[in-house]
Parts: sequence; structure tokens; C-alpha cells
Amino acid sequence: MPGLIAYGAYVPYHRLARTDVAAALGGRGGKGTRAVAGYDEDTTSMAVEAARVALDRDGLRARVSQLFLATAAPAYLDKTNATAVHAALGLDPHVLAADMAGSVRSGLGALVTAARSPVPTLTVLSDLRTGLPGGSDEVAGGDGAAAFVFGGHRNGAPVIAELLAHDTVSDEILDRWRLPGAPVSRVWEERFAEEIYVSLADKALTAALDHAAVDIGSIDHFVVAGLHARACAAVRRTPGIRPEAVTADLAGVIGNAGTAQPGLLLADVLDRARPGELIALLVLGDGAGVLLLRTTDALPAHRAARPVAEQIAQGSAPMPYATYLSWRGFLDREPPRRPDPEPPYAPPAHRRTAWKYGFVASRCEKCATRHLPPDRVCTSCHSVDAMTDEPMAHVQGTVATFTVDRLAATPSPPMLVVVVDYDGGGRFRCQLTDATEADAVIGARVEMTFRRTVTASGVHNYFWKARPVRTGEAEETR
Repeated sequence: MPGLIAYGAYVPYHRLARTDVAAALGGRGGKGTRAVAGYDEDTTSMAVEAARVALDRDGLRARVSQLFLATAAPAYLDKTNATAVHAALGLDPHVLAADMAGSVRSGLGALVTAARSPVPTLTVLSDLRTGLPGGSDEVAGGDGAAAFVFGGHRNGAPVIAELLAHDTVSDEILDRWRLPGAPVSRVWEERFAEEIYVSLADKALTAALDHAAVDIGSIDHFVVAGLHARACAAVRRTPGIRPEAVTADLAGVIGNAGTAQPGLLLADVLDRARPGELIALLVLGDGAGVLLLRTTDALPAHRAARPVAEQIAQGSAPMPYATYLSWRGFLDREPPRRPDPEPPYAPPAHRRTAWKYGFVASRCEKCATRHLPPDRVCTSCHSVDAMTDEPMAHVQGTVATFTVDRLAATPSPPMLVVVVDYDGGGRFRCQLTDATEADAVIGARVEMTFRRTVTASGVHNYFWKARPVRTGEAEETR
């Protein structure tokens, strides 16, 4: 039986309190917080982080045959964003990497396509939700990503949730839209589409339940996702659904992550579901779609290494609203009087893809010295071309020394730079992110994270940074 074999989620570290928005602009901002992607994050970098969690199991990366990236906020147009995710994960060159971008519904499309595929498929849902200052999209939105690997028993990996059935209903509804190049979305009055979505959800859910030959009352986890809040609330009250089966939408703590919301909610359910339970994932947006999954006995032993609830609990204290506005481009901050940063150049970047995107170092076969960045000549024994590639993205390290640079150009001054001694050998200097000056201390434990270091001349420069290992995260390398 085909089904889900792995999953992972990524919730950014930063938080914005809705009351701070109201305090700055007046009016009622609501309660709770929303997750905020860092100044050095976008939908591509968040996709990498979620996929790393999903592919944490040994040997799973080698089994992936397809990679789909779904997002409504792609970092590039014309250029494929999924190829950067492919490179960062170190997948086989013959793995198809393609985008499903432009609309929130692309997340549903990627999930259904992966679930239908006869080969192991990694699908990643990522989104960064932005709205005008004080608007509902800004206040209710959220950022994040989730990744899922669909396959089957014949692919050598245990199925943790069997796919029982799925159904989709499509409809042309002008309830939300954004023209190419526009910074924010426009929405129609919510009452217009509410009844339409409720009817479409009923059609999709009924068809999926009939196909799986299961009763609506047997649903143990009813997950409803979509940007139309009123419609989602109404669908959660569907007759026949047991009240205890309706899952929380997490909007009060991380917001609505748009394309990624169904993935984050599904991952949260998988983090705590028991074997044999029925999960119904219902997604609203330009129609409705349903996936019915039944968890297996393999789930408890193969849950994601970083549960959604744990990532939510480890979020930062609320950031200043002005900082959020500057990160999103709504508040121009005077940059340091320094030369403008240079963009990465295509030829050298392509020659060093394994290092730049995959953070692959080299180890000398003669004396076992590890080199970051990789080199042909060993600095210890001077052997030439006696190196073995060694991926480093999963290796943790210890801060040997640090610098707090208050003059370097960065959207989040000051720039924190650390020298890291990695477990098993090797030393490298890099930026420290998701951190304050108090986190930059000698002896601090750090791990690596994929980030966008700078955007110059319309080119994104992706590379790896260090971030503090938070309480509750595994100390051993995975």
C-alpha cells in the first residue's frame, strides 16, 4: 500500500506579538504571536530546513526520485527554486526537481501529486506571508515549511501512514489574488466565498470517505487548512465530525502559513497520533481537497526528530515591530556606509556547488585531517588529491572565538561572526544567526542552517550559517 514514509517541519525562530502591532498602529491587533522568517530566510531556505528533518533517517535521501517545491512566494521567477533545495540536500543528480509555485493551492497539488506517484517523492510546502502594515494578512499570517516523503513498502522504507483515499474539487473563485510584482494580496469580502467553500469541502470529503469506505465518525484527526478563516471555521463544524477530532489550527502561536499551513498542521498531528488512527486533511483554496491517511505501527519509531510543538516552544521572545517591518521591506533603514555587497558569480558558484549548497567538506585519506572548505592539498601531511568528500550540514560544533561586528552591512545589526570547531575535527568561520550578542560566547554549542546570506543585483546568495543549539535539541549529530 502506498503512503507516507517520512515527514518534517520547520517553524522559524522569531516571533511577532500581535499586540505590538496594535500598539504601534492603533486598533485591535488580536492575541498571540506569529512566526517570522528571519532576515536571512526565504521560502527556499525554509524548504531546505524542513526537508532536512524529513530526510533525517539513514539512507532515505538515496531513495528519493522526485522533489517538488510548492510555494506562493518563490525566491525566483523563471529560475527553478527546487534545484537549490536539491543541491543543499545533496540528492542524486538524476532526481527531478521542479517548482509548483504561484498559488497557495500549489501545496495541495504537490501533496496529491506526490501521493499518487509510483516512485519515492519528496514534496516541500513553504511560504512567507506578508501583508500591508496593520492588515489582516500581516497580523494573521505566519511563515514556515513542511516536507513529506511518499513511497511504499517496495521502496525499502516502512510506511508510517497509509494513503486510503484522496479527492479534489476545483472551482474558479475570485476571493484572493495578487498580480505579478505586487507585494501583497487583495481579498474579496469574506462572506462571498464562505458558503461556496463549505459546499466544496463537503463534496470532496464525502467522495474521499466513500472511496475509502469509512464513516465520517471514524475520523480521529480532522485537519482543516486554508486562508479563508470563516470558511475553515465553518468546515470544522461539519456534521458527523466528533468535536474531539477537530485539530487546532495553531494560528494563535505561529499564524497561518498559507501554502505551508496544511503541512505544518499535518506534521503536528503525526507528532502525536497513535497507530491505527484516521487522519483527514482538508485544504481550502480555489476549490477543496482531501487526503485520508491511516497511521501504522511504524509511526512511533519514525516520528520527526523535531516536533512542531517543540519548535513552537523554542521560539524567541517577541521581536520589535519596527524590526519586522524593516525585514519585510516596509521600513527602509539607512545602511552602513560601506560598499554595496557583490552578488555571487555563476561560474565559480557552479564549480563549488557541493560546498556552497551542500556544505560538503573533505577529509584526507592519509592523515584524516578534515578541511573546510574542501581542498586538494592536505594542510597537515601535504598529500595531493587524497581526499574523501564529507557532508558537514548535520555536524554540530563548539564556538572557539567570536566577533561582534557593528560596522558590517546586515539587516539585523550587529553581525555575529563565530569560529566553530566541529565535532570530529575541522574549523570554520561563519555567521551566527537566530541569536543575540548573549549567544555569542566561547564554548557555545552550534549547528548549521541553510540561509540566504545576501541579495545583490537581483541574485540570492545561499550558504550555511551557525545557530545556537537550543534546549531540548539533540546534542549528538544526526
